[in-house]
Amino acid sequence: MAGPDLPQPLAAYLSHLQVQRRLAARTLALYTRALLRLHGLAEADGLALAQARHHHVRHWLARLHAQGLGPRSLALEVAAWRGLYRWWGSQGLVEANPVDGLRPPKAGRPLPKALAVDQAVALASRPPSADDTALAARDHCIVELLYGCGLRVAELVGLDVAASKSAAGWIDASHSAEASAHVLGKGHKRRSVPVAAPALAALAAWLRQRALLAAPGEAALLVSRRGGRLSPSQVRSRLAALGKAAGLPMRVHPHMLRHSFASHILQSSGDLRAVQELLGHASIATTQVYTRLDFQHLAKVYDAAHPRARRR
Repeated sequence: MAGPDLPQPLAAYLSHLQVQRRLAARTLALYTRALLRLHGLAEADGLALAQARHHHVRHWLARLHAQGLGPRSLALEVAAWRGLYRWWGSQGLVEANPVDGLRPPKAGRPLPKALAVDQAVALASRPPSADDTALAARDHCIVELLYGCGLRVAELVGLDVAASKSAAGWIDASHSAEASAHVLGKGHKRRSVPVAAPALAALAAWLRQRALLAAPGEAALLVSRRGGRLSPSQVRSRLAALGKAAGLPMRVHPHMLRHSFASHILQSSGDLRAVQELLGHASIATTQVYTRLDFQHLAKVYDAAHPRARRR
């Protein structure tokens, strides 16, 4: 995973993150990039990483900032660096963590980008006809599960056709009135999410055609045209194409449908705790961002409808 360009101490840490911490592949790739940058900065100064002190890493962070890295990217750099030195400390390779006390520039917290209700409906409102291909049925199932269940893309592609000890997730549709998706979320925490009738119908339509694409013995619910498990990047690509075909003015991505799911439920119910449970957030503080999004929606409605809203 680490590649030949990383020295052994860094490769060992990344192996620890992959095997012991079970970081997602995308997060692991970001950490690898951050540690490669750290290694390059130290090498440019002729310094071994184990010899770095606080003033060194502060200088390196300032250098990356001057090169144009934004606050969020710098925060990820600091997290990767701090984790490395913390692990090295536990191995007795360094006496102190030079990254402790280092703070990246603060980043504003942008609101999550969600579709309006009519946009989400436009994306999901065209079920494939009997003449459509198996790929069309699969794509419709993807949209319905992401928007109808609020799944992360990794949770979606981790779904298997049937429950098993090795399955990361599956859908139990044995009782349609109580159908649920069982998924493995962040931190390897399991949760169950209700699956509504439109998603169940899309799932049934896809399962009738899945055998046309799936390779023999393939356990994945969603497969590519080559018959293997669909990847997150393939889902992102298909959603972008579907959004464009639906005439939506923005690029649609999987997390946008998760945001839309959460925002639209909150607008209808006002139940923040329920949204937290459905999304699988460990802290309600993470879910509270949707209250800001909900207020933004209400403010737009007010500005458009109330006779006193428009300033003259």
